[in-house]
Amino acid sequence: MRKYYLDNIRWITVLLVLVYHVFYLFNGVGVLGGVGGFSQPQYQDAFLYFVYPWFMVLLFVVSGISSRYALQTRTDKQFIKARTLKLLVPSTLGLLAFQWIVGWLNLKIGGALALIPPILRYPIMAMSGVGPLWFIQMLWLFSLLLLLIRRMDKGDALYRLGGKCGTLCLLLLFLPIWGAAQILNAPVITTYRFGIYFLAFLLGYFVFSHDEVMERVEKIRIPALVSAIVLGIAYTWYFFGTNYSDAACLKHLFTNLYLWIAVLAILGCAKAWLNRTSPFMSYMAKASFGIYIVHYAVVLSACYFLKTYATLPTAVIYLVALAAVLILSPALYEVIRRIPILRFCVLGVKKGSR
Repeated sequence: MRKYYLDNIRWITVLLVLVYHVFYLFNGVGVLGGVGGFSQPQYQDAFLYFVYPWFMVLLFVVSGISSRYALQTRTDKQFIKARTLKLLVPSTLGLLAFQWIVGWLNLKIGGALALIPPILRYPIMAMSGVGPLWFIQMLWLFSLLLLLIRRMDKGDALYRLGGKCGTLCLLLLFLPIWGAAQILNAPVITTYRFGIYFLAFLLGYFVFSHDEVMERVEKIRIPALVSAIVLGIAYTWYFFGTNYSDAACLKHLFTNLYLWIAVLAILGCAKAWLNRTSPFMSYMAKASFGIYIVHYAVVLSACYFLKTYATLPTAVIYLVALAAVLILSPALYEVIRRIPILRFCVLGVKKGSR
């Protein structure tokens, strides 16, 4: 039976990413890549602190769970072929076909576009257009590594061990999460955090794909939710005003405790309250990946032009930018998926599939 709550976690988190990027691009705490903030202090930046520690970890956990279910009905070859089409194609060919727009905006905002010889602009714009596609690049790599681990663990001993994870063990998993946050972090580009994200992916595959484990998570959903809200408020207050993407913040014990309790709370609440579907939920489950792929060009252009050219109150700029990304991103996805070449290059979707 399909786990609808996983679909719903995925598309709701994608919408959260869209909202996050509006606040991120207007951030006033020095996180690189923004178009500039407004008058200080920017209390609306609190939203960034509240969601940033956990929302991508959550997506990797869900991706690990989904990988387990996918490999129950597919061979390794079928699995990696599907992952290559869905993940590697958009993050390579997609850069040339569409994401160069993101690269152009990044270079224009950074003031580097005029310094690049015209003949080199397109390839540099394409290489600079990765944006949020780092997530699917890492997910493709993790899928390859997972197949290697499966071949080494032929008896599926790690999976059976994961099924024995009790409530206390689930809570204490924040310790290895904290440890993983210390290692394999790319310099400068802090989104490439291979240690913590790979562990989150593996925990999804080996631990949270067990129905009995998810039942334990569901039972602690209320105390986990209350704890996550309290920790999130305390975390935001403690770090507010600092660069929340700095290594010192991301490696902090408090950060990793908060993010792990938040992940458990969301998994448990979703299993209890979101294990259902509707026409809208079904559409979002199918479209959220494509919306994620195309949204950054929309939000970056909207925030840049509003910040640069609009003479509107700050609150109105935020509202217009939010409306633009939430309305235009699905619209752009619907356009692209109807154009065969773009559908393949940008979304990794072949003719006749969604």
